[in-house]
Amino acid sequence: MTGASQKAGIIGWPVSHSRSPLIHTYWMQKHDIQASYERCPINPADDFRQALEAMAQDGYMGANVTIPHKENAFAAVDSRTEAAEKLGAVNTIVFQNGRFLGANTDGAGFIASLEAGSQNQKWREQPALVLGAGGAARAILVALEQAGVRDIRLVNRTRARAEALAPLCAKGLSIGDWEAREDMAQDCGLLVNTSSLGMQGAAPLEMGLDNLAAGALVTDIVYTPLETDLLARARASGFRAIDGLGMLMHQAALSFEMWFGVRPEVDEALHALLVKDLA
Repeated sequence: MTGASQKAGIIGWPVSHSRSPLIHTYWMQKHDIQASYERCPINPADDFRQALEAMAQDGYMGANVTIPHKENAFAAVDSRTEAAEKLGAVNTIVFQNGRFLGANTDGAGFIASLEAGSQNQKWREQPALVLGAGGAARAILVALEQAGVRDIRLVNRTRARAEALAPLCAKGLSIGDWEAREDMAQDCGLLVNTSSLGMQGAAPLEMGLDNLAAGALVTDIVYTPLETDLLARARASGFRAIDGLGMLMHQAALSFEMWFGVRPEVDEALHALLVKDLA
């Protein structure tokens, strides 16, 4: 792509911490795309639709959306993908001649990170345990069901929040109490932590791994710290651990393709660049 420079960006409040500019600038340079990727702070008190229209007038062709605006974006766009409709949240917007298409790439990005980080696809045939019931858990539950996982288990510190997610999955979702999380992990080929436990500054995640199936995948969607205690213990126990950068990079790749028509490679060089930046 040559010619006039175009813009994409990340919308949030705040957005100073976002690694998205690093990711997308890396791919723009690699594919010789004349564009820039900006941080776009939008105050939650502002009119979100008006902010999008101002960005369109300023030459933006698309944007990622992070907290606290995924629901605001859902309400403001003109049309939505099937994934965004089901989740009630938008994390990617494509600007289309004054109209806005809303998409959600979180779930597909998560599955892509599992496919890239696993040595086989056996996890699709085994039970999966998801910890936490926030926005990321919503996307992951739907994605796991669509990927063919027939036994999905969900636990959250507040059971009612977990039960509220039950309608997302047509079948195969069972909900347990937080105190029973280790029992719920019995024979699971995949353990996903979407909770804040284990994050920098948060309480640790106390979770035994002995009940997981041999060769299970263990993934933590946070990346501060990159190597959480959960992942360190998983590696030490012989499980395959996937850090939170996997989902971040793969969902970004899907956004990039929607804007520029090119599916960028999620490679080791990009992962190393992000690790260096986090350090």
